Amino acid sequence: VQLQASGGGLVQAGGSLRLSCAASGRTFGINMMGWFRQAPGKEREFVGVIALHGGSISYADSVKGRFTISRDNAKNTVYLQMNSLKPEDTAVYFCAAAYIISTTPEGYSVWGQGTQVTVSS
Repeated sequence: VQLQASGGGLVQAGGSLRLSCAASGRTFGINMMGWFRQAPGKEREFVGVIALHGGSISYADSVKGRFTISRDNAKNTVYLQMNSLKPEDTAVYFCAAAYIISTTPEGYSVWGQGTQVTVSS
């Protein structure tokens, strides 16, 4: 399976962006799709995940109430709607796929290329 992330950019604080992650290839067996982010000098951190079977969603506390994950099964695409963005949200955002149930980067074996999100103050 291959993942293609898109939708990053530069936005002012308080603004919104929507990231997309399109999956292609052999998607059979994937249980979770996740969003992670990595700021310069920091470790990759969990943002949110969605279970493809059942649709359960989990978010990091830092983005709850501001970010929303959704999916379009027909398009094999997962979205991350980011509202009320803050400068501390600045990072490279990655989408990833897991064959197991996981909220940690180690559980995800397929990664997209990352898309830069920059929030100016």
